[in-house]
Amino acid sequence: MKKGKRIKISSAVLFIVLLCIAAAWTIPTLGVFVTSFRESKDIYSSGWWSVLPHMDWIKTEEFQLPDETDPNGPITIEGHTARFEEWRQGVTISKTRLLRWYGNKRSRKIEVYEEKLVGFGAHLTLKNYTDVLQGGTITFDDGSGNIITREGNNFGDAVLNSLAVCIPSTVIPILIAAFAAYAFAWMDFPGRKPLFVIVVALLVVPLQIALIPILRDFTAWNLNGTFVSMWLAHTSFGLPLAIYLLYNYISTLPRDIFESAYLDGATPFVTFVKLVLPISVPALASFAIFQFLWVWNDYLVALIFLGDKNRVVTSALAAMIGEKGQDWHLLTSGAFISMILPLTVFFALQRFFVRGLLAGSIKG
Repeated sequence: MKKGKRIKISSAVLFIVLLCIAAAWTIPTLGVFVTSFRESKDIYSSGWWSVLPHMDWIKTEEFQLPDETDPNGPITIEGHTARFEEWRQGVTISKTRLLRWYGNKRSRKIEVYEEKLVGFGAHLTLKNYTDVLQGGTITFDDGSGNIITREGNNFGDAVLNSLAVCIPSTVIPILIAAFAAYAFAWMDFPGRKPLFVIVVALLVVPLQIALIPILRDFTAWNLNGTFVSMWLAHTSFGLPLAIYLLYNYISTLPRDIFESAYLDGATPFVTFVKLVLPISVPALASFAIFQFLWVWNDYLVALIFLGDKNRVVTSALAAMIGEKGQDWHLLTSGAFISMILPLTVFFALQRFFVRGLLAGSIKG
């Protein structure tokens, strides 16, 4: 077999494998996404793919049988005779018409269904999302037709609390790390190398071992349960990675720009603000993505330092699983609400992501 042909076959096999992997991840996610817009009764009666164009039985009307109709014997409707159990399941009158007994024997209500082409997105609703976001009483029909009453989880407040935690917890370590990385890269001061080694060594220290000592200090300072405790905790946990990542980028900047700034009389602070920060946007954006996603998806730190006093998104989702584990339409809606903002941040900064990750990998 020729080399060129072998390469084409290998490329085709690789493409098929990658396509299968992508489908294995994408199709279940799409199913959960569609489920978040479906009503509870539809989730238990049909699969999520039923929202695609297809032929389906659509209820067009209903009518009441006479009171003298005996539900315990044979029942004749529109020339078709069947027993109650059969009418309850549905009896096909013609190719496009079906009659179904609704409720128990006393109801004597007949629903008429006609087979029609259902377009894309039929039976989808935004009510699931409004129910999850609000904190009042919500009602919906379950798969058995029962009316269920639940208390909302006030997910809207949890989203605002997560933003109140994430934004400062991302901005503060970026500012501190940028100053520190600039100092480690271009300023001479006593103990620079040992301090940098300590910072790098902190990358391998698991944050779990620091939770209890920090919790004791926050309790003594009356900070536990406040947003300030979360800002301080996430800043301290994120600084080693931030300093290391920004150092790798800032240290590769051309020395000429610093010499030119020095000859023009610029102080180190002016050089940092006017030159280093604008040039370091890729590295700053790369770390911002890491830090924001980590803080937004954090559950352990929020559980320990914040608790239920100011519940964040992850805590609200955990509470929903415990309270509404059978309500798939609410759980999937809450899950996708928690995904919207991280995805927005990632796609907004993705053009800087690769450049930031490759910072310092090539010199010369």
